[in-house]
Amino acid sequence: MKPFKNPFRGLHTFILLWSTQALSSLGSAMTSFALVIWSYERQGSALTTALLSICSYAPYVLLSIFAGALSDRWNKKVTMLVCDGFAALTTLAVLFLFKTGNLEIWHLYLLNALNGLMNTVQQPASDVAVSLLAPKEQYQKVSGMRSFSNSLNTVLTPVIATAVLAFAGMDAVILIDLLTFAAAFITLFCFVRIPHEILRTDAVKESVFKAAKNGLWFLKKNRGILDLILFLAAINLIASMYNAALPAMLLSREGGGETALGTVNAITGLASLAGSVIVSFARPPKNRVRVICNALLFSMGTENLILALGRSVPVWCIGAVLGWLFIPVMNANMDVLLRSHIPVEMQGRVYSVRNTLQFFTIPVGYLLGGFLVDIVCEPLMEAQPAGSILLSLLGTGKGSGAALLFLSIAAAGVLVCLIFRRDRHLWALEEQQP
Repeated sequence: MKPFKNPFRGLHTFILLWSTQALSSLGSAMTSFALVIWSYERQGSALTTALLSICSYAPYVLLSIFAGALSDRWNKKVTMLVCDGFAALTTLAVLFLFKTGNLEIWHLYLLNALNGLMNTVQQPASDVAVSLLAPKEQYQKVSGMRSFSNSLNTVLTPVIATAVLAFAGMDAVILIDLLTFAAAFITLFCFVRIPHEILRTDAVKESVFKAAKNGLWFLKKNRGILDLILFLAAINLIASMYNAALPAMLLSREGGGETALGTVNAITGLASLAGSVIVSFARPPKNRVRVICNALLFSMGTENLILALGRSVPVWCIGAVLGWLFIPVMNANMDVLLRSHIPVEMQGRVYSVRNTLQFFTIPVGYLLGGFLVDIVCEPLMEAQPAGSILLSLLGTGKGSGAALLFLSIAAAGVLVCLIFRRDRHLWALEEQQP
């Protein structure tokens, strides 16, 4: 008999860090979900709630290109602890303002921007820490596990946050956030040792601007990685427009409301959860680029169209399942390609440049999505004459404008996927597998 092979061999420290950080992320997501509902109920505007995400992403996108130089030379553990601690202080500020009755939308914008600034430095440190804690042969499993926790949080966030918000109020949601932070912080501080990567002498001495230039130069010499990042940047533009429009549509349409939004978000998480389990235990595919392209093409071509045409929670949930089932598979294969092609001593700098290039479209998409719903699509649908094709397809009343936006981004998503499928530099990544 062959000896039992432990599928999690070499991942004990990673699992300890991953599980507690995932718990903390759940608490933070619950607070964010509750604040989105709070802000939309006060303002009734898709653009207002979209600005919450824009403020989080703007500093992250603008400064990420320089953060890699600091991340590569700073201690990863200390960086993560400091950034997590600062995030907890902003949560305490929200709790204080809420309890004193002084919380305003602009406070959330400011605190989200400060959180985004901390995340700018923390994210590359966290990404490199994963590479240092996990054996190379376990990269796909690690990516699947991270997708699993993100998906589980997506399932649990609306369920728990809505229940706690209804029965105990906003302050209870924030208290849970702080308790989960404390568990993650203590675990990282006391029980997790992150190895130091070996840096070249010139990397230690180089300036922040030189490090950013080196990250850009690496991508310029590796067109396949660069084009893969640009592909995801285009998808992120469409996905962030989706995220900006979804609360506006589900909270406004007949048959919608907070329960509908929570249900669709939970089903989204369950679909992602299933995809994460699949990729965690699946064998490596023969062609990762093909998996990435096909997964995104299927997602873009199904969910947005069904959300646009659907009129009930069950139909919207079917769209969520089809749209999110294969996203973890795509993410895991992209993560393996990046970690396999980028040397670990360069990952902080390259990931930071990647964050700027790949994620700069997210605040643009949120702003564009909120603007299009409030200023363009809703007035356009209100002006439609009785019996028009758009009214027959998308319905009437508030929320039909968001449905029109979903119909538009369904076509845009399919077009983007078809264009990048023809990129020869992407397919060359398979021939360059180290």
